Amino acid sequence: MARENHASNAGPRVNKEIFIDPVRLIDNKGKMLGVVKLNKALEIAESAGLDLVEVSPNAKPPVCKILDHGKYKFEAQKKAAKARKKQKVIDIKEVKFRPNIDTNDFNIKTKNVIKFLSAGDKVKITLRYRGREMAHRDLGINILKKIKDETLSYAKVELEPKLEGRQAVMILAPEDKSNKEKNIGK
Repeated sequence: MARENHASNAGPRVNKEIFIDPVRLIDNKGKMLGVVKLNKALEIAESAGLDLVEVSPNAKPPVCKILDHGKYKFEAQKKAAKARKKQKVIDIKEVKFRPNIDTNDFNIKTKNVIKFLSAGDKVKITLRYRGREMAHRDLGINILKKIKDETLSYAKVELEPKLEGRQAVMILAPEDKSNKEKNIGK
């Protein structure tokens, strides 16, 4: 009993796993053969040397198709792999700054931010305060605004600079290429 449930969850029911009678039958060329008894459908599939696969179990009566089940599974796996391949995973990269950062360090980190944005990743910019630096929070916010200005052509601000405890945070998302083209046309 448990094995039958496992088989039905693994994919479409095939041959003897189909138990609803009658079924709407489609042959291997895609021609509708109409509503037939399950035994007759199994005989037709067996005589063709193919499998009877339930393609639409929720229909009344269920739709079954005569086809090669191995080939059907392979095509479905290929289709799923192609869909996974087309998916774009967006990473969030983090770049950490300090309120009293030197000019060259600032330039290098800003170049890294631009590189991440150009690669299509979101960037979380964190500015951490230590000790008495908390008294000069405006310095950190000014640095975040400076980063925002320098990356304006590459990114849109997803999260404006804000203070969270002992750090200021800003999130930048890559600018859509389609939006850039629209702005150039204006």
